[in-house]
Amino acid sequence: MATFTPLLDILADVPDPRRAEGKLYKLPHVLLFSILAIVSGSDSYRGIVTFIDTHRRTLNRSFGLKWRRAPSHTSIRYILQGLDPIGVEAVFRRHAALLHEANAKPGAASIALDGKTLRGSFDKFHDRTAAHVLSAFATDTKLVLAHLDIDAKSNEIPAAQALLAELGIAEDAIVTLDALHCQKNSSRSPRTPKSA
Repeated sequence: MATFTPLLDILADVPDPRRAEGKLYKLPHVLLFSILAIVSGSDSYRGIVTFIDTHRRTLNRSFGLKWRRAPSHTSIRYILQGLDPIGVEAVFRRHAALLHEANAKPGAASIALDGKTLRGSFDKFHDRTAAHVLSAFATDTKLVLAHLDIDAKSNEIPAAQALLAELGIAEDAIVTLDALHCQKNSSRSPRTPKSA
């Protein structure tokens, strides 16, 4: 399917956590079909398998595959949990940048930064609090350009500064943030004493 060819090419750059031999299912296709399943409402590994199994013939025909069955839910879990989050984020940032560049209107860009706590991401067993993620959203193209995990011992302020630096936002861009960022010395750590 030509529409997904650029995304498949970019997904091919995600490092594969599996051994080189015995790969029955190619990683870019597993990732693309997992994305399609999640967008369609699947919220579990079994849901992804059900989506692939239900649409397997159409997917085979559209992408030139010969899958006889969908991967098992344990295979999907093994593949997705083995991925390097930094590598996946880099690939998705590149994809978002290409889409943004193709659809952006000329003039000053407008980026909205917002932090969210991910529901259900806490882990009582490992005594880990819920994950907090900062997102950069391009309001003109309606694309999420990047995500950044906020360290449990930190907050949005240094994360926002790091994310803006990583994205290389133009000086004439309009950036909106929560009121949390309206501090006199937001670039200085709260524990750093003022010099006299």
